[in-house]
Amino acid sequence: MKTLLTIALVAALGTGSAFMLGTEHSSSGPTQRTDGAFRDGLYLGRLAAQSGAERHVSVGRWASAQDRSSFSAGYEQGYSEFASRVAATTGEQN
Repeated sequence: MKTLLTIALVAALGTGSAFMLGTEHSSSGPTQRTDGAFRDGLYLGRLAAQSGAERHVSVGRWASAQDRSSFSAGYEQGYSEFASRVAATTGEQN
């Protein structure tokens, strides 16, 4: 009885782990939320738009090409989201 229960538990844990690892790479949303470079870019993009600064993506702070790409995507998203929100409230067009 204990052996059957142990096998069932190991199978359930293995299946759950495989499912979670497989879905992490297939969708970009959760990965971006945990990516430090993306979140940094998102923050700095919103900050730049909020202060009225021009778009200036400073990717030199990140060493790898993947991090630079993530930072740039986050910056563009953060800047665009804040700028479009301001434009919607003031009635301006980008």
